[in-house]
Amino acid sequence: MKERNWSIDSLVLIFSIIVLAQILVYLVPQGQFERVPFAGEGSHLVVVEGTYTAATDETRISTPPWQFLLSITKGFSQAQGIIFLIFIAGGVIKVLRHTGAIDAVLFRAVSALDKSPGVLIAGTMALFGIGSFTIGMGEEYVPLIPLIVTMCLAMRMDAVVAMAIVWVPYGIGWGCAGFNPFNVVIAQDIANVPIMSGWELRFLMMIAFMVLAFHHIYRYAQSVIADPNKSMVSHIDYSEGFDLPEDSAMTSTRAAVLLVFAGGIAFFVYGAQKYGWYIAELNAVFMGIALIAALICRMPAGETSRTFMKGAAEMTTAALLVGFARTIAVVLQDGQVIDTIINSTANVLLEFGAGASAVGMLIVQSICNFFIPSGSGQAYVTMPIMSPIASLTGVPQQSAVLAFQFGDGFSNMIVPTSALVIGALAFGRVPYGVWFRFVGPLLLKIMLLAAVFLVGTLYIGDFLGFHAM
Repeated sequence: MKERNWSIDSLVLIFSIIVLAQILVYLVPQGQFERVPFAGEGSHLVVVEGTYTAATDETRISTPPWQFLLSITKGFSQAQGIIFLIFIAGGVIKVLRHTGAIDAVLFRAVSALDKSPGVLIAGTMALFGIGSFTIGMGEEYVPLIPLIVTMCLAMRMDAVVAMAIVWVPYGIGWGCAGFNPFNVVIAQDIANVPIMSGWELRFLMMIAFMVLAFHHIYRYAQSVIADPNKSMVSHIDYSEGFDLPEDSAMTSTRAAVLLVFAGGIAFFVYGAQKYGWYIAELNAVFMGIALIAALICRMPAGETSRTFMKGAAEMTTAALLVGFARTIAVVLQDGQVIDTIINSTANVLLEFGAGASAVGMLIVQSICNFFIPSGSGQAYVTMPIMSPIASLTGVPQQSAVLAFQFGDGFSNMIVPTSALVIGALAFGRVPYGVWFRFVGPLLLKIMLLAAVFLVGTLYIGDFLGFHAM
């Protein structure tokens, strides 16, 4: 008999939560907070502390059992900005990869690091960490697995080291992301925080996490070099299947594309900080990057169009998950119970102070990431609740976003519900059990340091300009 593959489908899970939200509408007492415009102006509303009022017979509403189905369209409507961003960013990144520029710079950088075990580990971690920190790279790393495993084996290390120098910085880069449009941009939007703000401190935090991770990985690599029998995958055959890629040359054309991409991102960061640019402008910059890249590479219009459409189509799952995830908050909001949940949770956290509340948010986000490994999907599930709780417990919104990022990013490197990590481990022939035993202790150390940083932002965040709006 074939063994059944027990896995959790993200859409099934999110839809189940939508149904649960509908049930909670009938079980949780209704009530509402007063809300005022964010910063005294604009359409964003924030909770006013101490204004929660239970619903009366006159204000209580009733919803039909099928209300959750009607709310799906509303959920997609409320998330339309992020959905459009996901489609456009996916298409643009596909065009950039089609030019060969992204793969060329990654292959060339990794090859140039083939000097010594320490240089390879540190340099590769920095490369992949920055890729995730900036534009949320992850899937792009999978084709590099054979190359990196081959390099590690040639230097008398093993495939566990190869996986570690890719997926550990991937998780750290997402956890400390400064410009990632798929997690920090969404979370800061929901929390009414200027998008991409606070990236400087996040970058410094990423360096600290990288140093911690380097020590863990390098110590293991050294033990394997000294005694191959200490390798956690010494029983696995790596004699075949790890060949170098065919086309990884860095041409002047590809270098020009990379300059355009870097310039476009820098241009948007400048506009966001000086002129308040947001998603519409980010989409415009992305489209401009793709068009200029296609012109530089002399890609025919039809080929550019097909490549863009293919990249956008590959993001359909992520876009759908965002829309369905947003529906959860819609059901709770329309049923007038989300404020009751917020008030009850805040009352519990208030007893422990802002520091414990921030750490509690980190724990909740980490648990949620097991069930919803999509950063954008998780943002819409948890941030509409965490943001008001932060306001009520004295946790700055920027710190609440950081708690989301830490919880979403760091656990990415280990959650078995992540198709990306599980697929890459299979590609590198590293059993999940082996990977868990290797990265588990490191993840525990990272989470402890994350808690320290998170609590630290509550007390010195203003001094560092982290909470400046």
